[in-house]
Amino acid sequence: MARQARKRSATGIYHVMLRGIDKRNIFLHDNDKMIFMKKLLKAKENVNFGLYGYCLMDNHIHLLIHESEEIGVSIKRITVGYVLWHNNRYGRVGHLFQNRYLSEPVESEGYLVHVLRYIHQNPLKANMVKKPEDYRWSSYNDYISAYQGDVINIDADMVMAYFKEKKDFEEFTNTQNDDKFVDFEPEDKFTDEALEDIIKKKIDSDFLHEKSIGDRNKLIKDIYNSTGVSIRQLGRVFGVDKSIIAKVVK
Repeated sequence: MARQARKRSATGIYHVMLRGIDKRNIFLHDNDKMIFMKKLLKAKENVNFGLYGYCLMDNHIHLLIHESEEIGVSIKRITVGYVLWHNNRYGRVGHLFQNRYLSEPVESEGYLVHVLRYIHQNPLKANMVKKPEDYRWSSYNDYISAYQGDVINIDADMVMAYFKEKKDFEEFTNTQNDDKFVDFEPEDKFTDEALEDIIKKKIDSDFLHEKSIGDRNKLIKDIYNSTGVSIRQLGRVFGVDKSIIAKVVK
């Protein structure tokens, strides 16, 4: 079946989602997110596209951008440097991002601020934080800084013209809603109990603690490859720091 052509935005603004290939994590450590932000801002400086919002999750990214060239070219400029760095850092080759990124046109200021709220609420809906300001890797705190008169790296003027006061922006962002925007199909997720059952069947024993480190690591990699669960959940279930899990599965 032929792919459906992407809808063009009359305003040049798009909500873009990128996901790791095979639903794998794009970021294994906070430092990876820091490197991606440097690459993103460098691309913004070189090409001069508008950046209205972002959120970096472990296995996907939301961007709210104004194209200065064809959107696909902009996305390539944003991602190529990070992919090269990531593959070199973790000793891997090939694609890191799923080839078919998602995008939707943003045709009005009202739609833009609702998409931005959706982006900023991602970590809350994933139960990673309780408040948007507690998540380091989204543009929410950039906006708060802008309202306080600080110099920031995103283009906040349009949103600040829409919400004249910081409190209005904060109240809107924290309002519960049922907004739905472009997103990847929901993925099946295992509860910790279900994942524990899978592990027990793999080792035919309840005595995981009796396994050698080598056997444990082999099991971790097997579970990661066969289930696609997150590094965070694997660390939680195995009782191992996620940085160790990341090294095992890379």
